[in-house]
Amino acid sequence: MTEESAAHTLAAVITKLKSRNIRITPPQREVILNYLITHHNHPDVETIYQGIADQLPNLSVATVYNTLKLFIDNDIVIELPSTDKDGSLHYDFFGVPPHFHSICENCGKITDVFADEYASISKQVTQLTNQQTGYLVTSSHLEVYGLCPECQQKLNSENLATTN
Repeated sequence: MTEESAAHTLAAVITKLKSRNIRITPPQREVILNYLITHHNHPDVETIYQGIADQLPNLSVATVYNTLKLFIDNDIVIELPSTDKDGSLHYDFFGVPPHFHSICENCGKITDVFADEYASISKQVTQLTNQQTGYLVTSSHLEVYGLCPECQQKLNSENLATTN
């Protein structure tokens, strides 16, 4: 994402939040949001905290958690489960372009998968859920689990070594 595109996205999200009467005056909210828009590393709270600490030296980890909760509640950010050994949650700006995630069951790596068909797939899943369960679906996030190419290679190498 270009710097201009990120600035445009940030402005659009701030406008959305303001339309919901959510104040953006605390600079932490804008800085955290900008970090998530410009970084596609699916960070955990500690990574976000470390990534913006220079910009906000008085920032607390609790502020990062509270801000993320606000963004999640307003469908701007999503939580992603992790297969990391520590079980930490990861976060992702869920704006444009629409995407889903592939998550490695071995190392916990999370990768964005962009698909023009995502909106229709999401709509179909929502309709099926409603038809089969009666749920009024308010949101959904698609995640695909497997082994990333690096772990496949590593595991194949380990298997070859043990069979020789």
